[in-house]
Amino acid sequence: MVSEDLKTNKELNIYEALIPLVFLIIALATNVFIYGDDGLSGSNQFILLLSGAVAAIVGFANKVRYKEMIDAVASNFKTTTGAFIILLLVGALTGTWLLSGIIPAMVYYGLLILKPAIFLPATLIICILISLATGSSWTTSATVGIALIGIGAANGIPAGMTAGAVLSGAYFGDKMSPLSDTTNLAAVMADADLFTHIRYMSITTIPSISIALIVFVMLSFTVDPNGAADTASLLISIKESFNINPLLFLVPIAVIYMIIKKTKPIIALLIG
Repeated sequence: MVSEDLKTNKELNIYEALIPLVFLIIALATNVFIYGDDGLSGSNQFILLLSGAVAAIVGFANKVRYKEMIDAVASNFKTTTGAFIILLLVGALTGTWLLSGIIPAMVYYGLLILKPAIFLPATLIICILISLATGSSWTTSATVGIALIGIGAANGIPAGMTAGAVLSGAYFGDKMSPLSDTTNLAAVMADADLFTHIRYMSITTIPSISIALIVFVMLSFTVDPNGAADTASLLISIKESFNINPLLFLVPIAVIYMIIKKTKPIIALLIG
């Protein structure tokens, strides 16, 4: 923990405390403006290190000793280790479910029951369930989401509507899932119990997703879907590329069961 000597340090005012944050925002914005997506290749990480250096300079200027800074950094690393492990496991879970056929099976059986008249609300619900089970909005959007957008386009449903349903469901599931890296990190940084954190988030997220569901149900009556043949060909393609079997759903069912039972996220991810 941070030394008791911190009490003797000069207390920062709000302007001094904001210096590293303002530097980070300006530097990242400049980097994205200059390099665009290439910024992810390394320059963004360099800016994060520079921002840390700026924070250290502010600390030294306020008589914070080097050892106290290192102790604080070590304490924060110890606190957030669980969230970092979850970040790694979510990536492993995504790849495993994709290669083993679990995610393709979700798409396959979802297509069998999806009808154009209920496509948009069904897309929302499917993305919610998959995002809750995986804890990743990016995984949901990049796998099932892309497939659903293609199916919607083939059925005459505007891509914007389908994308809205995909993202709404994916981000709701991500935010409310105990397996989500960001949800775990937020709870850790706030020193709050994970499920208490989720319960309080539901106060705003459940009404908002309910409104979204109603909107997508209403939008379903405004589209003129067609082109079921493309859906049939996609089903055949999935069947030929993966070993589709209902038994594959035992894994996500087990993960969802552990979520309901409030099992530790790392254990649930490892079993998944």
